[in-house]
Amino acid sequence: MTSPIARAFDLVIFDWAGTMVDFGSRAPTLALMEAFAAQGAPIAEDEARTGMGMAKPDHIRTILDMPRVATAWRASHGRSPDAAAITSIFDGLRRPLFAEAKRCATLVPGAVETVARLRGAGLQIGSSTGYPRSMMRSILRLAASQGYAPDHLVCAGETPEGRPSPLMIYKACADLGVWPLSRVVKVDDAEAGVAEGRNAGCLTIGVAASGNGVGLTQEALMALPAAERAERVAASGARLRAAGADLVIDSVADLVPALEAIAAKAP
Repeated sequence: MTSPIARAFDLVIFDWAGTMVDFGSRAPTLALMEAFAAQGAPIAEDEARTGMGMAKPDHIRTILDMPRVATAWRASHGRSPDAAAITSIFDGLRRPLFAEAKRCATLVPGAVETVARLRGAGLQIGSSTGYPRSMMRSILRLAASQGYAPDHLVCAGETPEGRPSPLMIYKACADLGVWPLSRVVKVDDAEAGVAEGRNAGCLTIGVAASGNGVGLTQEALMALPAAERAERVAASGARLRAAGADLVIDSVADLVPALEAIAAKAP
């Protein structure tokens, strides 16, 4: 008997940090804070998380466009941030980002089981990331050693534009031979990735608890009082819905039941 999910969908495309690995999306946040501090313009964690999910040069540009950060840059460098500033920060970002991404490459609980159930239903598994491919080689190996190896990967810089444009999704669909886009599911923890899915015409699902919106490790999140934890997850979910998510779940562990419920309502 054909799975209800397979009757509705052919492909699920997952983000990486904050969605499938690195609960709390800590690696890019900590690396950006280190890179900006090294340039004499330290940023706060909430500033580092602004624009998360974009290709890293675009992410850096978004941070530099923030008035407080631009003022700090001018005070440190005697000029407004420009293209050279983006290049300088990006060059300085490589080392800490490589180190943090490897250190935080633990899979989100439930990721392996979710992928196994989707594959068992006959779906393909795609992935996309704001990281460059040179960095993803080590992360792919670490993820595979834990049981997760997607069928396809699109990295930052491999399409003319990154998120929130839909081109990374289009590339995955073209390479895997999947259409129409209504049979594709995009799962992401960041607003830029949700907007990407929305722009592509996919069913777009945001993950609120494990990702950038809350920004805590699983241990830190669970240590919060229940009311505060619920409030932070709800606020994260509200931002993902505002970015265009069709549905918000806590983490990928909740994905299959959500898709089964959606598929059951499909004509």
